[in-house]
Amino acid sequence: MTITPINLQELRRRIYQKAKSEPTHRFWGIFTHITKMTTLHEAYQRAKKNGGASGIDGQSFADVEKEGVIPFLKSIQAELHAGTYRPKANRKVDIPKANGKMRTLQIPTIRDRVVQGALKLILEAIFEADFCSNSYGFRPKRSPHQALAGVRRSVLRRMTTVIDVDLTRYFDTIRHNILLGKIAKRVCDPKVMHFVKQIIKVTGKIGVPQGGLCKA
Repeated sequence: MTITPINLQELRRRIYQKAKSEPTHRFWGIFTHITKMTTLHEAYQRAKKNGGASGIDGQSFADVEKEGVIPFLKSIQAELHAGTYRPKANRKVDIPKANGKMRTLQIPTIRDRVVQGALKLILEAIFEADFCSNSYGFRPKRSPHQALAGVRRSVLRRMTTVIDVDLTRYFDTIRHNILLGKIAKRVCDPKVMHFVKQIIKVTGKIGVPQGGLCKA
């Protein structure tokens, strides 16, 4: 019997449904899905749509398009399969904040953005099932308008207490062992955990980069 391959959208839907129906299930074998050409290509298209400056290697999307997207993605896929992939250092860019202070963004190379994006496409389907329905930040198909609608509904239900918390330099102080431990509760795939660890360790022993896809 021939089994027809499912597309990425259907795969993500099935992963989400599995995660939603089995809150303690740990996913294994997802490295294969992350390194599929369809996943890498979708990650590239999303990175290109978001635009952004070049990373530390100076390579732009125009450079990739000139040399050929498919050969570019196949080289990434080959590195991932061979276990030779290593993320490059991020390019640091300081941007001014509204309060007059500066925020440091870290810009990955396009190559690393593709790998991060491929990881996100699969892992997002797992953890979306676990997130609170009332959270809206950095989540797909959610917007500030939906958040405001949620506030409006709460007010109509006479829920009027507001707690405002501003965690200074939150992303800069995330402890890697805690983050990896949270992911490991849902992911039982050594290769995937290794890639996640590689990405977050680029910035040092603590914190995750603002400007990278995996911040979300």
